Amino acid sequence: MPNPILLVYLPYAAIAITLTIWLARTLSRHGGLFLRAVFKDRPDLADAINQLLVIGFYLVNIGWALLLLRANEVENQVHSPTDAIALLTTRLGTLLLLLGVAHLANLYVFHRVRRGAEATT
Repeated sequence: MPNPILLVYLPYAAIAITLTIWLARTLSRHGGLFLRAVFKDRPDLADAINQLLVIGFYLVNIGWALLLLRANEVENQVHSPTDAIALLTTRLGTLLLLLGVAHLANLYVFHRVRRGAEATT
């Protein structure tokens, strides 16, 4: 039987990296449209902000993903493939919930930015 810890690390890393790349690209594409609407007179600024947000997203997402998967906790909790799958789904679910909350907070901030930009025009 393969090491149960590998049944957590390998799928978790693959899923977390795939989700990070897909979400960053999707959010960048749609967020870029929004930012260009907010900064109508400065498309270069909108693109720069969009790139900075993508970098921040990668840093936060990878940081959270790594923090959620601590080796000593995995070794103490995983004794079988069933334990590995349970831990994997818990960690991925937690990661997705944290990213969802962060995304909603960003949407609120951008909503406020847009309202401020519309009020000054």
